[in-house]
Amino acid sequence: MDIKDAIVKRFLELCQQRNIKINELANISGVTPSTAYSMMDKSRRDISIRTIKKFCDGLDITLGEFFSTPEFDGLEQEIK
Repeated sequence: MDIKDAIVKRFLELCQQRNIKINELANISGVTPSTAYSMMDKSRRDISIRTIKKFCDGLDITLGEFFSTPEFDGLEQEIK
């Protein structure tokens, strides 16, 4: 799993926990639904930290809470 996969997986988990869909996450975060759906599409995936922050704001969580999961802790180092 790479960082982008981990980010998408985390947002999907959070949406499932809150019983909301990706377009609802976009709406409460002030992000266009097309931005949210492009994040989900592997071929178009482009995720900025600003977008992640907006989604976290919409979910009322901090970036620290978002990234504090075993998936992120277990990612392989990019620089070896």
